[in-house]
Amino acid sequence: MKKIVSFLFSIVAYLIAFAALVIWILSISGLIPVISIDRSPEATFGTALIIDLGLVALFGLHHSLAARAGFKAWLAGFLPRPIERSLYVLTSGLLLLVLVRFWQPLGGTIWSIDQNSSAYWAMYMVSLLGWTIMLVSTFLINHFDLFGLRQTFAELKGKTYEPLEFRVVAFYKYVRHPLYFGLMLGLWATPVMTVTHLVMAFACTDYILIGSTLEEKDLKNTFGNKYLDYQRRVPKFFPFLKTRLNTPVEKEINKQSAT
Repeated sequence: MKKIVSFLFSIVAYLIAFAALVIWILSISGLIPVISIDRSPEATFGTALIIDLGLVALFGLHHSLAARAGFKAWLAGFLPRPIERSLYVLTSGLLLLVLVRFWQPLGGTIWSIDQNSSAYWAMYMVSLLGWTIMLVSTFLINHFDLFGLRQTFAELKGKTYEPLEFRVVAFYKYVRHPLYFGLMLGLWATPVMTVTHLVMAFACTDYILIGSTLEEKDLKNTFGNKYLDYQRRVPKFFPFLKTRLNTPVEKEINKQSAT
């Protein structure tokens, strides 16, 4: 019964987190006015800015610090290991919903592209491409492991959970963090850049820079020289800034991870 409850909990956590992510993206796009970050301002600029930065900081602190090995080890003393990831996913989703609900519009426009121009729709297409890259990247890693379902499913089946091996596939041949690359494209490619949107984009980009640095420390500790070699050869966020991962090295990394 305990295993079934854990698995059901992970499903609920997944659905809430995924729904929260979709709602957040829609709030940035402005496609649904009632949840748009560009609603009419209600607070003074200074107050709104403090609230907005605080919301991003709250989400970022949890999302980065709760993913660290030390915190996980501490949490293992209170929670069954299989649901640790699901709790993290659920909390992240709820904090993202809090961010959308309490985000304060700031007013003002940085740039606005004519809606009748091809550039207007081109910007939307680039943004859509970014969100697509972000989603696809989760499946390249293992979507269900990332969102905590694989862990509880293994427990349900009576199997020992095996951590993912380090592999270099698809987008990961060109950038180390395609998920973050897609996120930045989605945030910054907009035909109408308001002050509100700019603050969101800057704050989230800062979070990405800090969070990815912490993440890479864990990856180096976990995979050692495999990741150090990968780190030297492949750019962090933006493709083609360095030579892409050479095929022989790529094959060797995947070969080593399979043994």
